[in-house]
Amino acid sequence: MTAVDPLAVPLAKQFGARTAKPLAKLGLATTGDLLRHYPRRYAEPGTLTDIASLRVGEHVTVMAEVVRSSARPTSQGRGLLQATITDGTHRLELTFFASNVHKLEWRKAQLRPGRRGLFTGTVSVYRDTLQLTQPECHLDEDEEAALEEAERPIPVYPAVAGFESWKVVKAVRAVLDPLREEDVPDPVPAHLRERDDLPTLLEALRLVHVPHDEAQWRRGRARLRYEEALVLQAELARRRARVARTEAVARPPRAGGLLDAFDARLPFTLTDGQRAVGDEIAAELAAARPMQRLLQGEVGSGKTVVALRAMLQVVDAGGQAALLAPTEVLAAQHARTLRGMLGDLADGGFLGGASDATRVALLTGSLPTAARREAMLDAASGAAGIVVGTHALLSEHVQFADLGLVVVDEQHRFGVEQRDALRAKAARTPHTLVMTATPIPRTVAMTVFGDLETSVLDQLPAGRQGITTHVVPADNPRWTDRTWQRVREEVGGGGRAYVVCPRIDGDDDAAAAARAVEEDGTDLVTDAPDAPDAAQRRPLRAVLDVAQELAARPDLAGVGIGVLHGRMAPDDKERAFADFASGAAPVLVSTTVIEVGVDVPDATVMVVLDADRFGLSQLHQLRGRLGRGTRPGLCLLVSAAEPGTDARTRLETLASTTDGFELAALDLELRHEGDVLGAAQHGRSTSLRLLRVTRDAAVIERARTDARALVEQDVDLAPWPHLRAAIEESLTGEREEFLERA
Repeated sequence: MTAVDPLAVPLAKQFGARTAKPLAKLGLATTGDLLRHYPRRYAEPGTLTDIASLRVGEHVTVMAEVVRSSARPTSQGRGLLQATITDGTHRLELTFFASNVHKLEWRKAQLRPGRRGLFTGTVSVYRDTLQLTQPECHLDEDEEAALEEAERPIPVYPAVAGFESWKVVKAVRAVLDPLREEDVPDPVPAHLRERDDLPTLLEALRLVHVPHDEAQWRRGRARLRYEEALVLQAELARRRARVARTEAVARPPRAGGLLDAFDARLPFTLTDGQRAVGDEIAAELAAARPMQRLLQGEVGSGKTVVALRAMLQVVDAGGQAALLAPTEVLAAQHARTLRGMLGDLADGGFLGGASDATRVALLTGSLPTAARREAMLDAASGAAGIVVGTHALLSEHVQFADLGLVVVDEQHRFGVEQRDALRAKAARTPHTLVMTATPIPRTVAMTVFGDLETSVLDQLPAGRQGITTHVVPADNPRWTDRTWQRVREEVGGGGRAYVVCPRIDGDDDAAAAARAVEEDGTDLVTDAPDAPDAAQRRPLRAVLDVAQELAARPDLAGVGIGVLHGRMAPDDKERAFADFASGAAPVLVSTTVIEVGVDVPDATVMVVLDADRFGLSQLHQLRGRLGRGTRPGLCLLVSAAEPGTDARTRLETLASTTDGFELAALDLELRHEGDVLGAAQHGRSTSLRLLRVTRDAAVIERARTDARALVEQDVDLAPWPHLRAAIEESLTGEREEFLERA
């Protein structure tokens, strides 16, 4: 008979459906899930909740002392009980209703003055006084037990209405108390626990769920935090080791080839950073082991040049390179940029092409049939040494003669199946270069990109112009008028102006947000703690509406105004972008589809409407479209965010610095890092339970070193089956896919 795993018992079987149902709302299905549902904080023994810190609409659990209670019938004959609780300074009212006053006598006796307890409900206001209506109350009837418990920190759990924190406590204790060491497999190898004096997993669970003092729960959390880091880093190390064991085709540099010809024609000098990173990549491409490298850098630091030089080295060695971009606008921009940089070196086989030229093919889903067929033929025959495309590159009908390098731009936009589908088009594992236009804090890189070598470009090429950023109050008509006058001045001087909106048309915000993410990559901040309620929030500005408004403004009379967004047909997008670049329509009202890769040297001003609804890093990327020519850029962030709010802080931070790495770190702190291993973004949730990449760099670094040492001994982790099992359990499904994406 198979033994029952005490950590795999369904909660419905353990407690019954009535208890399992609210726990399921917390994402808890088994007894093991429940034990991994850690307290979010600990109330200090004898410490009352600061009532002044409560916010209207917040669902809270407060510890307080009863001051008074009284029951009386209402004019309708129902029962009304009112009680007052205090934290010693401020007061909070409790209100209870019943069909008659006699049914409230037991509650009145329970809420006798001087008793302390936990009270859970939603904070509201009645006659300028904070109150909880029909709150759940937890006052221990056993005075001796209450005194004993009062000496311990009180765990406060994430809970749901109808199943309060103290009920979670009871459920956890019912599962935890009977467990023995042999019931709880420990993912952390014994020698690592002994080295760092770490408790076993069972000991750690008891320390965090039933601590006797602060030192105990801190010790338990530290061990569990390290475990999370070790499990993640072990899997990243395994992936890296597996790739290292595969064989790639070496692509060494060739003297006198395309790369040398390209370098000789460069109208500028490569920065020291570009040269150093280029040498790293060149050496890895020349090896018979697949390159796995992340290339990140400041906006405008020249990542495209570095990637192109890598692609040319592969072409010189007889191979091909594929550049995968997330949108058609960006793919077309990349193709134009590469062709422009290469000149006749991209006209292989055509009249006027250089003798050893190659071709740059563009393959997107919306290409006309003839153009699509030609691009596919160039890729399959090898005539195109560089093939740029969107998801269309992943089609089973697209083939390559000898795919040697895969360059993935904006990697986080692609799923695991898509990346694998492109790599599978190579006879042997191709080299991979992942590019990101968003600077990534070191802790995030270690956590999410731990299986890649990382290259950083932190210098800007000579000639890049400065960008000045200002926050413009949206509710000040004088400032608004001056904003559009400034746009007219820039256009009158030969400049171009971007106007960025968070949505396309006037539909409701929720639908617009969902579509914007899918169609244009807009990264709306919808969950900031200081965000106004839906009823109070003004409608987000939309591309189509704003374009009409600007066309009707007298100060923009005669100025061509174009629109660009993700729902437009490809030909219309190309036309809108061409009109903007040429000056036929020097004002472009757009979504964030222009965020990365778009390069118009004459663009000198950008107006971002509802700027507080964008993330800090995304705003920095948008701003990076400016200052690419001979004139400096001006970025105007129009926002109704109040001073002192997180949203306003984001904007003021952006205006204060142009250091992308500093901004990325601040963005991570302001937006609470979100779900590093899952699809949820920016503060809503995280599949890292205790580990925080903004805080735990030392823990992540230690776990990374330990994980690599384990994998060097055995890539399959056979000596540590519990660690391997933890990897399989925690990094599966959506989390594994996000890990692959990242």
